[in-house]
Amino acid sequence: MWRIAPRSAYLWRWNVTTLPLFVPSFVSALVSPFVSAPAPSPTPSPAPSLVPLLVAVIGGYLLGSIPVAVLVAGRRGVDPREEGDRNPGFWNVRERLGARAAAPVFAGDMAKGVAAGLLGLVAGGAHTTALGVVTGPSVSVAYLAVGAAMLGHAWPVFAGFRGGRSVLTFAGGMAVICPPAFVLGLAVLAVTRLATGSFALGARAGVFAIPVLQLAFSPIGHVAATGALMCLIGLRFGQAALAARRP
Repeated sequence: MWRIAPRSAYLWRWNVTTLPLFVPSFVSALVSPFVSAPAPSPTPSPAPSLVPLLVAVIGGYLLGSIPVAVLVAGRRGVDPREEGDRNPGFWNVRERLGARAAAPVFAGDMAKGVAAGLLGLVAGGAHTTALGVVTGPSVSVAYLAVGAAMLGHAWPVFAGFRGGRSVLTFAGGMAVICPPAFVLGLAVLAVTRLATGSFALGARAGVFAIPVLQLAFSPIGHVAATGALMCLIGLRFGQAALAARRP
């Protein structure tokens, strides 16, 4: 969503064969907070079975792999992977085609996270609190589904494994995992936008505020899992930074 690489930089072609080296540690970071966390009630929640986990991970990845920016911009003769900062996401499409043309990209990339989160929530038994915060055995499944969707957005199987930064997909997933924190994050975005006149700065503030706001509604282990998702965003931005330095 935010440009790091200059427009003249070309895409660093990620070696897809290295992705499996990252996935196990990423999945472990998502699951580990829930393994050692004490049960909230005297009766422990049953661990999710393998089938819901597979449905969440595979379904989430395929949802995330839908190349919304490529499809939307392609209808206007633009391939965002070859123009601007070569990031197939909302911000690059907005700069190439304008805010109105990029609106479907914004909605579509966020919808991928929402759909993946809902898939994980249902696969995990649809356990939520009164405020809609995912809880119980649904937590790990929902986080894995959203994480898989972010991986799909970053390395989409339907677009040659050349994807975006996963920021909007993360935000959409958090709208399901912790709706109150997501809504308050939108409020932070709006206030920052009004105070500074910059939507980009407001978006940064809103996204980084989500785990802090989540502390009021979820255990610390869940917030740690949110941080693991945000590390994936950092990985993608780091990849872009390295690409910018290549001759």
